[in-house]
Amino acid sequence: MTQVKSGLLVLAFCWAHVRRDFVGVGKSWSELTRFVDAPRIPMDNHASERAGRGPAVARKNFYGSGSLWSGRLAAMMFSLLATLAHWKINPRPWLMWYLESRAKADGKAPADIQPFLPWNLSPERLAALVERTTSSPTTDTS
Repeated sequence: MTQVKSGLLVLAFCWAHVRRDFVGVGKSWSELTRFVDAPRIPMDNHASERAGRGPAVARKNFYGSGSLWSGRLAAMMFSLLATLAHWKINPRPWLMWYLESRAKADGKAPADIQPFLPWNLSPERLAALVERTTSSPTTDTS
């Protein structure tokens, strides 16, 4: 009999939480279905989740991922690569250009970083660094 009473208590407790959740969904139904009337609003947020997934997964795989210096280095590199992606600059030629400039300065960072910033690039340099895709983009099937 004690097991039956405890089972009924668990069932009542679960029903109270399920009922609360359904009532909450009913109150915000118009917000949850807003994407139906506005096609510019995505039905899900998979794109934003995938955008944040790369750095999170990569960070776990990097050497020294538990150390402070590694976290700072990863943050700097992710910031740099995201900035280049925003400006549609291919990171490989940009990094080669930057590292060649360092090599010419005996391995030291350039005294003036301003010429390397995307918003300060000349139109000719920007055109040389912009990504060029030769094939059509692949569709993400995940």
